[in-house]
Order: sequence, then structure tokens, then C-alpha cells
Amino acid sequence: PTFSQRISGTLYEGRRPYLIMESKGRIQRLETAVVNRIAAGEVIQRPANAVKELIENSLDARSTSIQVTVKDGGLKLLQIQDNGTGIMKDDLAIACERFTTSKLNQFEDLNNINTYGFRGEALASISHVAHLTITTKAANSPCGYKASYVDGRLKDQPKPCAGNQGTMISVEDLFYNVPLRKKALRSSAEEHAKIADVLTRYAIHNTGISFTLKKHGDHTADVRTQCSCNRVDNVRTLYGSNVSRELMELSCEDSKIGVKIQGLVSNANYNSKKTLLLLFINNRLVDSTSLRKALENVYSVYLPKNSHPFIYLSISINPMNVDVNVHPTKHEVHFLHEDATVELIQMSVDKLLLSANSSRTFYVQTILPGVQGSADEVLNTSKTLTASKTSTGSPNIATPDRVHDRNLVRTDSKEQKLDAFLIKSPSVSLPPEKSPRSAASANRTVDCDNTRTGFESDSGGGTASSALMEIHNDPTRRNITLTSVLNLRKDVENNTHIGLRELFQDHTFVGCVDRKFSLIQHRTKLYLVNSNKLSAELFYQILVYDFGNHGLFRLSEAAPIRELVLLALDMEESGWSEADGSKLDLSDYVVSLLVSKAEMLLDYFSLEIDQAGYLHSLPMLLEKYIPAMEGLPMLLLRLATEVNWDREKECFHTLCKELSQFYALASLLLPLSTRESVETVEWKSTVEHVIFPALKSMLLPPKSVSEDGTILQVANLPDLYKVFERC
Repeated sequence: PTFSQRISGTLYEGRRPYLIMESKGRIQRLETAVVNRIAAGEVIQRPANAVKELIENSLDARSTSIQVTVKDGGLKLLQIQDNGTGIMKDDLAIACERFTTSKLNQFEDLNNINTYGFRGEALASISHVAHLTITTKAANSPCGYKASYVDGRLKDQPKPCAGNQGTMISVEDLFYNVPLRKKALRSSAEEHAKIADVLTRYAIHNTGISFTLKKHGDHTADVRTQCSCNRVDNVRTLYGSNVSRELMELSCEDSKIGVKIQGLVSNANYNSKKTLLLLFINNRLVDSTSLRKALENVYSVYLPKNSHPFIYLSISINPMNVDVNVHPTKHEVHFLHEDATVELIQMSVDKLLLSANSSRTFYVQTILPGVQGSADEVLNTSKTLTASKTSTGSPNIATPDRVHDRNLVRTDSKEQKLDAFLIKSPSVSLPPEKSPRSAASANRTVDCDNTRTGFESDSGGGTASSALMEIHNDPTRRNITLTSVLNLRKDVENNTHIGLRELFQDHTFVGCVDRKFSLIQHRTKLYLVNSNKLSAELFYQILVYDFGNHGLFRLSEAAPIRELVLLALDMEESGWSEADGSKLDLSDYVVSLLVSKAEMLLDYFSLEIDQAGYLHSLPMLLEKYIPAMEGLPMLLLRLATEVNWDREKECFHTLCKELSQFYALASLLLPLSTRESVETVEWKSTVEHVIFPALKSMLLPPKSVSEDGTILQVANLPDLYKVFERC
């Protein structure tokens, strides 16, 4: 506006008047109070800055214990107490005046400054924006003294008081006279978090000094470190073991430029949402944008996208090469050979990461721990088609949403299995079966390996070698109404995990990892499953649901139970000791017990035992599946020792458990050193074409398998897209 537009110092725009200050065009000397208030605003921008300045004063005073108490994020109260050298009584008069310091006498001293503070502005700045009180006791002083300050000057003469050696500085009502600065600050919780961050960084760097931070009135500390802890211990205490266990020590130096670097950097197993850089140059907490970017570039090669490292660096440089007087809060410094120093650190970290990249650690959890929800909740299935209704109420199918590549299910039964990428296996002789239940099988004969069915006894008894097993099936299925059996079935159904049931029904077999684990795919997820445990649970459920309706394998030559039990007692896993009695007596007991239960075993489990103590048949639980006969001696022994024959439900339950362990894959897949088979056992084919089709059609997975490591999710297609996006 022009001068003619000014009317009594007021310019009207619309309805609101704006006061116009006319410039006099003269340079004026500002009042001392205004100068001090402006300077205080530059040095003390928030409570965390005041804490940083006061902690550095305590460190300069050679303190070994620093305690910080905060109220309302430091706005109501900041109290820093240490056990340092203290302040002499005569120095209290000028302690809070500007440019009063014990760190230097002339400007040239800045070239060799080794202390945190040097300008003498911290206490002065605080006293201009808060009520400041100092309580101190020097080592050679008979008592302590307490002094209060306003605008850098003493309110009254220091008063003697009791106290321990050291200094306690209390800052109350911070920014009480700068309302705009106080309003600009955020919540007290956020200010407290910034104070905790400052204290944490100094605690990591200054080992041998105990740091404590707590809120006023609280008995528990938010930050606490001990004098006896080393740097890694402090990281573990303050940042957690997930950081400390992944740290590597960094040490490098360059004598040409006079730089020595010590530090701790995280390896490729650790990542966080943002880079955490703790940088100290000559023990001074600073920040360096160029160094931060250089380190992030190094880690970008080793970490997934949007993942960042933890880095602590302590750089020692000749004080003559460092200019510390470039920032009011000393947050930044300039030093010679900055580019060479950054390059040295970058190369050293890269070399350290490369040498530690030979192995990676991945932390996995069992699938769906503790989930009891529906299948949709468990599998997190999203529908691609949505139904809506028009205004007339008629249904209208909306246009399918676009499915991103990362959500496409890539499954084709015609594609190669995992085995095709490993060692080429012989051709598969067993075709896949959709329903391998014993009740659906027809009469047939199965050629069995000589070694798998033959047992030689010490007494020269008979052997079941070269067995031709005839499979008998009763076409009529009887209805079992025993309460105990019905309760066992009900227990299985009540313990079924609905989400895993859907997973197994819709899974695609990928391949065998080894003789214990296999890989399956369900939609966009890949799972590692324990085939042995799952097969044992499958056979248990078959025994319960086909109770009294099992087909049978008839041995071409009866197996003597007594000799088989003696073989089992010779095995280490039997746990036999001399205190258990004679092996002959134990074998006779087993024979007599099983003979006495022969009628029930034949009727319900197709186990035929004659009065002479010979085993003639075994139940057929899955068509085209023959259990490993090497486990038969231990089965007969455990039927006598591990089955509860006194109570009906427990008897059937333990019988089914023992038989399921005998039929499980664990025994079938164990390699035999004495085996000289004419025809190699196609165990991989058995797993793929017999066991897993049965799991798909019959298994009711119990809830326990989602928690005990039986099923592990190892990959998810959307997550893999995130990992490889930068490629």
C-alpha cells in the first residue's frame, strides 16, 4: 500500500483492519533482553535440546552417573543430576551469563577443543526461557550451594545446603515467556520420546557411565544402563536383542588423513523401517546427510526394498581438522577430507557385509498359530467377483476386479515337480489314486521285498520271507455303534482345524524335500510339511473311522511273535534293562497277552493271531501301501507294554496310536544297510501318489499341527514380488 492508502495507521481490506508499522529506516541497537531471547531460541529449540546441552556439561564434568527426570515432556520440569566435579561457589555468580565457560580462553583454543561445550551459551539460553535452579557441591567444598537464575542473573545469593558431590540442574516452566514456541511443540509424549532418544544415543556411546531417565513420580525408569555394561549390552538393553544379535564390529583407519573409525553395524539379517544412524565425531553427537546416504546405498544391495539398517559409528579425527562452530546446537560439524572419510566407511561396511553374507537367518513361525476362525479368515481369501443388486432389486454381477500378477495362483498338475530340478528318479510305477481307502479295494496279490518281510530268529524258527500278501476285503461294511469308538471319532472332529482342512483339500503337491519333509502349494503360498507326522495322524484317523471294517494283508508264512519280541528287546529303543526281568519271560508274557486278546484284535483290527503265538495278518489301511516290516518286532512289544487294556476307550485309542506309528512314513522311509532289494522301493512315489492323495481326501488336520511346526509357510507370492521389485 502507498502512504495515501494509510488511514491512521490502518489499512482496510474488506471488513478486517490490518495494523501497518511504519519503517523509520534507521538501524537500532537491540536491547540486551531481546538479544538474549533470540539467542536462546536458536540454542534451545525444544526440551530435547536442553537435555542434550546439560548432559554434555555433565560429561565434561567427568560424571559416571547421570539421572534425568522429566515432567510433561520436559515443559514442566527437567532435572539433570550427576556426580561430576561440581561448580565452585565463586563461579555460580556468572555461571548463567552468556559466553562464560571453563573450556577455552582464546579463539585459537577451538583448534584443539576436546570438550562438548565451549561457547558458554547453554545455561544462559535456558535461563532466558525458563526458571533455572542449580544445586552443586564441589569435591573440596564443605557443603553444597543452591542458586536460582532469571535471564542469566542470580535472583539471590547462593544458599548453602546439604548435598552429594556433583551438580543438579532443575529447569521449570520451559518457554513460559515464549508462548508461540510452546504452542509449536507437539504432545508431551512425543517430546518425552525425543528426550529418551537423545539419552539413548549418549548411553550407547558412553560405556562406563550409567544413564537413567524416568518420568516425575514414576518408580520405573524408561532408560537405564549400568556402568559395567559394554556397548553391545547397552544396545541389547535399549534397542532389544533382535538388534544386538545381528551386529558386527567395524574397525578401520586411514593414517594419511588421520581418521580412525570404530562402530557396530547390522548384518543382512536385520532390517527396520528407517535407518537408525548413531554418529559421533570426536565424541560429539552429530548428523551427516552425505554419510547417511552413502551407507543406505551400500545396504540397498543386501536388504529388501524399504528395509534399512542399524549403524553406530564413532569417528576420531584430529581436532585441528574439525570445525565444531558451525551450528548453534552443535548438531553439525565440518571436517577436512570429508569425502575420503565417507568413502572409507562405505568401503569398509561393504566389505564387512560381503564377508558376512555367506549365510542368512530367517525366522519363521508355524502356520496360523492360535487361529480358530473360519477358513476364509485363516487363508485370507479374497473374492474377485462381487455381487450387487440394481435399484430394481434384481441381482447384477459386477465386472471382475483386476487380479495383479502377484495374486495369480500358478498351479498346473502337468508341470514338473521338484524332483525334476534335482536328481532324476526312476519311472513311477504306482499311479495316483483318488480314493485309497481299504474298503474300496479289490482282491489282489502284492509282491513284497524279501528283506522287508523276513525275520531270522536265533532259535532257527520260521521266517516270513518272500511273502505273497493276499488282500481280502469284505464288500459289506458293518455299522459300529460302540460308544467308545463314536467318542473317539467325535474327538477327532472337534479338534479339526477348519482352515487347514481346506488347505489340504485344495493343495498341490510340489515335491519331496527329503525323507521327512515335503513341499505343497495352496493358492499363492508355499508350505513345508512334515510328511511323517501327517501320515501318522492319517493312519490313526483311518483306524478310528474304519474301525472293524479293515481289509487285511495275509502273510504267506506266519510270523512267530516270541522270536520277534526277543528281537525287539535286543534293540536299544526298547529301553529294556536287567531290572525288567528275563527277556524270555517277557517274550512269553507278550505272547500270552496277545493270544488272550486275539479274538478282539482280529474282529476290530484284522490282526490274526493263533493260539500257538503266530501272527498271520495285518490290517490294510491304504490300497497300494505296505508298511515297513522292520518295525513289526517293536509294534508287537509295544502292543503289550503301551496299550491300556483295562478301559475300553483308552484301549482303542492307544491301539490305534501304536498301529498308526507302525504304518507311518517314518519307518517306511528309513534306509536299511542290510537291504538287498531286487526292486528299489519307490518311496518318493509312495509319498506323492499314495500318502498325499489320501491326505487330500481324508485327513482332518488337528489344531495342534498349526502350532508344533508340522506345517510351515516358507513363501508367499505377493511377498516375493516385494522382495524382487527392485530387480
